[in-house]
Amino acid sequence: MRILVTGGAGYIGGHTCVVLAERGHQIVIADNFSNSSPLVLQRLSRLTHKVIASHRLDLRDRDALSSLLETYRFDAVMHFAASKAVGESCERPLDYYDNNVGGSAALLQAMNRAKVRRLVFSSSATVYGDPQRVPLDESAPLQPCNPYGRTKLMTEQMIGDLCAADPMFNAACLRYFNPVGAHPSGMIGEDPSGIPNNLMPYICQVAVGRHERLSIFGNDYPTVDGTGVRDYLHVLDLARAHADALEYLADTGRNLTVNLGTGRGVSVLELVRAFERASGREIPYDIVGRRPGDVAAMYADPSLAQAVLGWRAELDLEAMCRDAWHWQTTNPDGYRALERIRRIPGIRHRRRGIAQA
Repeated sequence: MRILVTGGAGYIGGHTCVVLAERGHQIVIADNFSNSSPLVLQRLSRLTHKVIASHRLDLRDRDALSSLLETYRFDAVMHFAASKAVGESCERPLDYYDNNVGGSAALLQAMNRAKVRRLVFSSSATVYGDPQRVPLDESAPLQPCNPYGRTKLMTEQMIGDLCAADPMFNAACLRYFNPVGAHPSGMIGEDPSGIPNNLMPYICQVAVGRHERLSIFGNDYPTVDGTGVRDYLHVLDLARAHADALEYLADTGRNLTVNLGTGRGVSVLELVRAFERASGREIPYDIVGRRPGDVAAMYADPSLAQAVLGWRAELDLEAMCRDAWHWQTTNPDGYRALERIRRIPGIRHRRRGIAQA
């Protein structure tokens, strides 16, 4: 299939592009590079041994988006493009609604006009909010407690309304928990702009010397050691699930909403210790106050994904830490240190529907 991957230069999108290419799909990436690097495209080409078409594009640029969908005859869209930091969403909620919900609405409208009726959406377990019980299955109440989670739930609802209005439109909403790790080659990995909002890249950057100490937000939660508990999932396992969901849509024509996780909760301190073992580095840390919007414990019941998709997580915590550390040591300053020129050859920049080489 020919697939448009929005946010395809990002952390999860990039790894999913590798899996899709390995399965023989043709990929076109749309990304505005607000939290990613154009150098990812070169790395993806080397990993996949293919030239991957890419376009610098913000989904809210409706003319450019329509032009892109008119240029290609897409069989499906994988939608990753979104702002994703919980704390930042509490500080800048309107920006998150504009980008995540507005961009998704523009994408669905453009897909509808172009008659592209197959979508895999990158949702989040934050749609469940502060859970009443764990592990979480898909029947748990949907009550997000921060703007980021609400933007994901609103997008799911838009998709559901479109599926109800157009029986030919099929979608998979994948609610995943905490992706970590990197491609074992060390060529692509998580490289957030600025100070990381997620735990694993911050740990990696402390270990490599980019930050002096890790801040742990709260040690008074009702958990095994007082720190927050999450379900950490290797990004390659997550990428496989996206490809599996796409094939499910193509084979069955049915809609799907599933949780993606390992089914095991790991505390912040447990993750720190596992990373210390994998890297041989001590991770100094400070306990600070809780962040707004955080919850005590969240981990998945992934049994529906296994039953419907035949998918389950295969890579363990040791592999997650090992691969993340390999990525960071191979790229101690991430992609940014390699960006010496303002325009990378081979990227097409789209403005008002006009492609510029």
